[in-house]
Amino acid sequence: MYKNMVELFEEFEGKGTIGAFNVHCLEMVPAMIKAAEEMQVPIILQTSLGTAEYIGFELLVAVVRALAEKEKVSTALHMDHCRDIEALKKAIDCGYSSVMYDGSVLPLEENIQNTKRVVSYARAHNVSVEGEVGAIGGTEDGVVLSKDENMYTRLEDAMRFARETGVDALAVSIGTTHGQYKSKAKINYELLDDLRAELGDVRLVLHGGTGVADEDMRQCVKKGMKKINVGTELNKSYIDVVRTTFTSDEVTPLTSLRRLLGPANDRVKEIIKEKMVLFQL
Repeated sequence: MYKNMVELFEEFEGKGTIGAFNVHCLEMVPAMIKAAEEMQVPIILQTSLGTAEYIGFELLVAVVRALAEKEKVSTALHMDHCRDIEALKKAIDCGYSSVMYDGSVLPLEENIQNTKRVVSYARAHNVSVEGEVGAIGGTEDGVVLSKDENMYTRLEDAMRFARETGVDALAVSIGTTHGQYKSKAKINYELLDDLRAELGDVRLVLHGGTGVADEDMRQCVKKGMKKINVGTELNKSYIDVVRTTFTSDEVTPLTSLRRLLGPANDRVKEIIKEKMVLFQL
C-alpha cells in the first residue's frame, strides 16, 4: 500500500521507529520492499534530488507504487534533503508521497517561510512534509549539507519552527553526522529529551543513522524518535559487494549482470531487515 509518512507513523504507533532507507539506484528498490514484506513492517524509501533526476521522478514513483501494492507493504516515497522548492513541487506532482524541505543552513525566519510554502503545496496533495532545524553536518550523495558538525538544534528554534510551519516531522541535530561510518556519533540525550517533551505531536527524525551505535539506536527508539535514516551503509555495502562480484575470476563478457548485481541487492535486503529489528520496541 502506497501511503504518506504520517499514515505510516499512525500505523506503526507504539511499535517502534520506522526506518527510512536511501535509494541509490533503481536495482535496489525490489530488495528494499521485499525486506519490509518479509518483516511485515512499514518502510520509507527516500531519494536525493540527484537520484530522482538520474532515475526519473515518474519511473521511481511507478516502480515503488507497483511494488508496494504487489507486496502489500505500507510504503512511502520521500524526497530527502531538498533545498529547491520547485523540485519539491515536481516531486509532489509526479506522485511522491512525502517530501523534506531542508532550509537548515538558512536564517531561521527564511527557513520557516520557505517550509510554510512547501507545507501549503503538499497539504493540497495529501503529501507529508519533513523540515529541519539545526544543520546536520556531513555529506550525503556527494552534496555537502553542512560543514559545521556541532550545530545542535536549539530548543526554542525547534519549538517556533514546528509551531509556525505545521510540519509533520522534524529532523533535529543531536550529534549525528551524514556519511559517518568510520566512527560512532555521540548523542546528546538531554537535548533529545527536551525536544521530545516540548514538540508535542511533531515526529522527530534522526539523520546520519549509519554513524550511530546499536545501543544508541535502541535508546533513540525508546526515547521517541519516529524515523531513522540509513543511507551511507547501504551505498557502501552495495559498492563493496559489487567490487567483489565484478572482479571475480568467474566473470566473462557473457556473464549476466543479474548474477553480478544480485548479491549486492541481497546484502541491501539483509541490512534493512537488521535495522528493522533494531528499530522495533
